[in-house]
Amino acid sequence: MKLYDELVARGLIAQVTNEAEIREMIDHGKATFYIGFDPTADSLHVGHFMALCLMKRLQMAGNRPIALIGGGTAMIGDPSGRTDMRSMMTREVIAHNSACFKKQMERFIEFGPGKAQMVNNADWLLNLNYVEFIRDIGACFSVNNMLRAECFKQRMEKGLSFLEFNYDFYYLFQHYGCNMQFGGNDQWSNMLGGTELIRRKLGKDAHAMTITLLLNSEGKKMGKTARGAVWLDPNKTSPFEFYQYWRNVEDADVLKCIRMLTFLPLEQIDEMANWADAQLNTAKEILAFELTKLVHGEEEAQKAQSAAKALFAGGGDDSSMPETALPEEKLTEGKIGILNLLTACGLTASNGEARRLVQQGGVFVNEEKVPGIDYAVTREQLEQGVKIRKGKKVFHRVVLAP
Repeated sequence: MKLYDELVARGLIAQVTNEAEIREMIDHGKATFYIGFDPTADSLHVGHFMALCLMKRLQMAGNRPIALIGGGTAMIGDPSGRTDMRSMMTREVIAHNSACFKKQMERFIEFGPGKAQMVNNADWLLNLNYVEFIRDIGACFSVNNMLRAECFKQRMEKGLSFLEFNYDFYYLFQHYGCNMQFGGNDQWSNMLGGTELIRRKLGKDAHAMTITLLLNSEGKKMGKTARGAVWLDPNKTSPFEFYQYWRNVEDADVLKCIRMLTFLPLEQIDEMANWADAQLNTAKEILAFELTKLVHGEEEAQKAQSAAKALFAGGGDDSSMPETALPEEKLTEGKIGILNLLTACGLTASNGEARRLVQQGGVFVNEEKVPGIDYAVTREQLEQGVKIRKGKKVFHRVVLAP
């Protein structure tokens, strides 16, 4: 099976322009493509996983990835002041985050001359002259076309800015030979704008391709849990936690995730299509192991899998279990209430959530069910180490900080 057909079979491609040309370029290693990453943290998370796996697949077939860091837009921040968009960032923070991204990306793709490269749009956006930009670039964007797009209609209710102009693709096309862009469904109209800009500036025969993936609906869903983002940095999300995240995906999602994110042969995945009940647990273990191996290496994946099996079997191997060192000042009269403890460990977002969890019988300390919300853990217990279990699948160890 050729690469383009494999991407379709794995459920990765949602929409394309110029499908015949895109197929030809991808299958024969002729694509130089970019995917954008906002440097808003010092680690990538599983919401980026699909993009990273895609970059790896395409590079393995001879195509050249460009990881575009949105340093320029990060320095602009959110002009509307809303809290759910980018906050302004300094050059130093952006450079640090970008270096962290590159180190994690090297698990997936190879950087170097003629291979993958990382670029920062601050290098050209910060040098733009406003009048020249409006005259040369802004004139190529039709406001009417933008407003006809469903994604822009939705954003009109919340705020729409000049940040929607896709100037990056035009610059990358001119200076890096980039002929293809990838992004999520929510970026489709914006990406089409970048393609149209290239064609209007350089002629209709200019090669500029656009592909959108299921990065929005699936990727962003993957990146969120009750405790926040699942990071690729082992100091933020341990290999055990990372393994457990994928081990605990919903039954309905496990084969979809295996198909999209692992590099297992499609023939092997197709054999799992009719798996049910206990076999689905085996599929989840395969998913968790393959993705943990990809991010953290085979040794860490083996350790995480062994620790998980030991815990579920009632064994004593908790060496890979996520751990919180609780400061002495969290104790009152030599103990801490279970509600405060659950929140301090990040197992619940609030004491209210912790209260409901305890009342529903979903909290265990050293494998004993917590009897009520007045239960407390003592200093002596913490000095020995306390194992907390939330529900059936989430384990956490708490010790007293030295």
